[in-house]
This record gives sequence, C-alpha cells and structure tokens, in this order.
Amino acid sequence: MILLRKLCFSRAGRPLVNDASLQLHPGWKIGLTGANGSGKSSFFALFRNELHAESGDLEIPPAWRISHVAQDTPALPTAALEFVLDGDTELRAIEDALMQAEAALDGHRIAELHMRLQDIEAYSARARAAEILAGLGFTETDHGRAIAEFSGGWRVRLNLARALVSRADLLLLDEPTNHLDLDAVLWLEGWLAAYPGTLLLISHDRDFLDAVVGQILHIEAGQMKLYSGNYSTFERTRAERLALQQNMHDKQQREVAHLHAYVERFRAKATKARQAQSRLKALARMELISAAHVDTPFEFRFREPEGVSDPLLSLEDISVGYGDTALLDHIRLTLRPGSRIGLLGRNGAGKSTLIKLLAGQKSALAGRRLEGRHLKIGYFAQHQMELLRPEESPLQHMVRQEPLTREQELRDYLGGFDFRGQMTEAPCRHFSGGEKARLALALMIRTRPNLLLLDEPTNHLDLEMREALTLALQETEAAMVLVSHDRHLLRTTADELWLVADGRAQAFDGDLDDYAAWLATQRQRGRAAAPDKPQRLEPSAGNPPSKKAAQAELRNQRRPLVKEIEKLDKQLAGWQDEKAQLDSRLADSALYAANDRPLIESLNQRQAELSSAIETAEARWLEIHEKLDALDALASA
Repeated sequence: MILLRKLCFSRAGRPLVNDASLQLHPGWKIGLTGANGSGKSSFFALFRNELHAESGDLEIPPAWRISHVAQDTPALPTAALEFVLDGDTELRAIEDALMQAEAALDGHRIAELHMRLQDIEAYSARARAAEILAGLGFTETDHGRAIAEFSGGWRVRLNLARALVSRADLLLLDEPTNHLDLDAVLWLEGWLAAYPGTLLLISHDRDFLDAVVGQILHIEAGQMKLYSGNYSTFERTRAERLALQQNMHDKQQREVAHLHAYVERFRAKATKARQAQSRLKALARMELISAAHVDTPFEFRFREPEGVSDPLLSLEDISVGYGDTALLDHIRLTLRPGSRIGLLGRNGAGKSTLIKLLAGQKSALAGRRLEGRHLKIGYFAQHQMELLRPEESPLQHMVRQEPLTREQELRDYLGGFDFRGQMTEAPCRHFSGGEKARLALALMIRTRPNLLLLDEPTNHLDLEMREALTLALQETEAAMVLVSHDRHLLRTTADELWLVADGRAQAFDGDLDDYAAWLATQRQRGRAAAPDKPQRLEPSAGNPPSKKAAQAELRNQRRPLVKEIEKLDKQLAGWQDEKAQLDSRLADSALYAANDRPLIESLNQRQAELSSAIETAEARWLEIHEKLDALDALASA
C-alpha cells in the first residue's frame, strides 16, 4: 500500500500540505481534488521523485512500477505504434535480452525469456496497444505514421496511450481528458474502470470522476482528507459539513433557493422529450452541487444583452469545408433568442468548423448565412487565449476594452473571476492555462453578447470555475451553441442536442446516454466493417477478361488517385510553408508590441485554418496511398 506519515511538502518555499497521515490501498482508484495551487500536481511530483518532502514520509512498495503521462513529446521519426509499445519497459527489455541471447546461442536463456514473455502476455501486446490507440481516436493508418507528423494535441494522446500500455502498478493521470473528445473520454472511462492497478487521478470532469473513482483525496487549507465514494458522494458530504458552519449557511440557503426557483421555472416549460427530462434531472441535482461550492472564489453572471433580433442567425442550406472540399453539407439551422444547443460528434466530424461558420470566421462554400440586425456574438475557443497580450495585466486588458468605465468597477468584475490584489496588475505571460482561460472568458462575457459560441470552454478550468460558469450559463438570456466533452455542462445548460456526423448536422433525438449508445454502435460497426480495398477483378462466366484488360482496368482505377495525390502534395507544400511563416511571425514578440489586435486575430485564425486543412489533407493522402498500394499488389499478382 501507499503510506503517508506526517507528510509535509512545499513548492518554491510555499507550504502546500502539512502533517498528512493516511493509507491508500492497492487497487484503489482515487480522485485527487482541491483548488488550483493547493498541491495536487506537487503531490504527483513526489511520486516521480521530482519533488522531495520537507518532512515526514511517503512510502511506496519498492517493486511497484509507476507510470505517468509525459508533458512533452519531441518530433521523433518513431512510428506511433512502436512509440506506444515503448511504454511497456519490461517488454522492451526482454526483447533486447532475447536478441542478445539468440546472438549468443544461449538456449537456456532464450527459453527463460520466452516464458517471461508468456507470463506478461507479450504476444498480445501489439493488439492491446492498437486497441488503446483506436479508443483514443487513432486510425489503423496512424499506426505507422512518425510521431513528428502529429499535431500537439494528438501527441498528448500518444503520451496517454504510452502510459496506459505500461502495465503499471500505480498510474498517475493529471487531467487526461483535456485534449480528448467525448468519444475518447467515454472509452477512457471504461478502460480505467477495468484497470486492475492503483490509480491516482486529477480531473475537473465530475462525470468522469464519478464513473472511475471510489475514493476522493481532497486538499484544502494545507490538509489532506480521504473520503470514501465517488465525487458526488464527496460533494454531498462536504456540503453537509459546510452547512454546519454558520458563516456559510446563509449563503448556501440563498443559492439553493435560487436554483430551486430556476428548476421550477424550467419544469413549467419542459416537454416529454428525453433531452428535456434529462436536463430536469441534472438541474435538480444542481441544488446539491451548489451547496458544496458555496465557498468558491468565483462569482459572476453574464450581463444581459443590450438588444436582440429574432432570429439572431440563420443558416440556409449551407455547405462548409476546406478548399473546394465540403466537410458538412445542407446545414439548416435557425438560432433564436433562448436557443441552447449542444453539439455532439466524433473528433474531426466538423463541430469546430460549424462553430467557426456560425462565428463568421469561416466562409460557406454554398448557401446563405443571415445575421439578425442586433446580432452580437461572444465566441470562445482555445485560440482566444493566444490573443491575450503577454505583457499586459488583467486590468490593462479590461481598461483597453472599456476605457470609459471606472477602474474600481473593472477591479470588482475581475474579482469575480478570482483576479484579486497583485494578480490584477500582473503580466499575463506568467499565467497558467486556467488563468488565461478565465481572463479570456471574463473579456468575452463583458461584451454582453446575445449569441454565445463556446468551443470547449472548460479546458484548463478547475471544478470550481466550471461550476461558476455552469451557473452563469443557466441564467443568461443569450442564445448558446456549445461544444464540450464535459457532460455535466452539456446536461445542465443545453436544451437540445445536435449531432454532427457523416457530413451532416441535424437534431439528435435523445440524451447523452443515447449518444453514448450511438458511439458504441459506431465503434462496433467500424470493427466489423471490412477494410476499404479495391475489389479483385473476377472473370465473368460468359466473357473472361484477358490479363491485359484487367491491367488496363487497374490503371484506370489508379489514374485519378495519382492525380489527387499530386494535387495534395502541392497543396500541402504550400500550406506547410505558409504555416511555418505564420508560426514564426506569431512567436515574434514584436508583433504583440505593436498592439495590432485585428492583425493578431487574423493571423491566429489563418493559423488554425491551416492546421485543420493540413490535418485533413494528410489523412486523405495516407488513405489514397493505401489504395494505390493495394492496386499495385493486384497488378503484380
């Protein structure tokens, strides 16, 4: 077991945890929770010997293998599947030893090593690694691709796959769902639930925690306290404790009464649709959740829009994509005041592309996008954080946005996002990802939009900030379109769900549980489907073709594929050169010194478009080469 004896540890001279004494038993799956800066990541660093305790002991069984997700991945030429298999260090060590034994003709040693390979089920290791890669969204064609060919987000997934394949006794996972879509999150949830080892998990996704962990280790006010049960049980226990504290009681009751009124107001409008009923249940549960977060440092609301139009925005038979290739076709969508839509769909299906189209940052290939007279969009995506000026403070950002507003009013507003004291005037270049995300949200919310377009707004946000954002979104009168892998946020803020799949975007008749079932069906169909290979030419009974005719037919099949490859090669070369120049320009501090925000926004937008276009084109390039290889094999047969 893991044993903590009067453990004390600090970071940069700041005490984090004092006098922690507890036991963590083998096979436990433990959620590690606490406010940002409370010591969660530092606790993980103790296990990795990257940080040493100030006093006390952290005892771990000496034979245990410990695995964690690496933060960085260099641009290696190693194939993805081999990189993932490298995570099983014992397997690789045995393979190396086996090569040496075979070279030395040491039969006894060879036999011993093969027995050990059988013990660790090494002969199925490649299949297990392939299954993990598939669960995290990689295709079979990705297995042979070099690490250097993947974007940053996909390299994070490869690091996660490498940690999962390691057969570790103790697995340390810090926000593993941050770069995953909902499909991969659901798969990972099931994998971890079946994981036989001990798990320490930091996550700000309450549904994910509920499904995986059986204990919560909470850090608060320098103390570590162990709770039995999942995250919802922890919230209930903590809410009961906070309710006993007189200084929290009044605030708690006001918040519960407020939410109760909101639930009743929504119930009066609800239909019998499954999604509406699912939302009612989630909202009712919010009363308990709110009670457990009355001591949150975040307290803000959306300012009501200055004006509205009905409709706010309409898409009429629109097609959208990259270059001349449509990713989504025949989209018909009308957003009215009060519309609250959650977008579902697998990674790469086009959710973010649809959001960009709605935001006016992507042009349609066909159809019409019609804006209402008073439309005011509040768009949040990950690149919004990159538009923050590194040398400016939160207050300077606010003053630049609202130069006529009193400074004290802006300070009070920033305080609701936990920017207080010296932090209000600190340059944001030193901020964490969560702090930058909070500032970007604060700036967007302050503009009083009547249409919110939110693409993964909870990435980098901790549980307390997610909860505050959820409450604020429930109350605003603004319309909303949301992409998120946070199921709690989707359940409690979206009135209807739309599915983006197979080149279409349309209303989804069901709730998130139905969507999970749909995903499972899609995965089963994918496994059952035969690979898309050119059909072998079969001679007909009446007129068997000659070998020359068959070869001619193969050439006819090959010709358009070769032309498409040539076109893709030219496009990719141009896009990659342009992106390299953009990357270099955006990394130059002189760009930000000029304070030309429209230019920075346009450069970031073009960078995101190029990244998406390159990723789509590379996937198509690999697919065509597979077909060409199959045709060449038929021709030589």
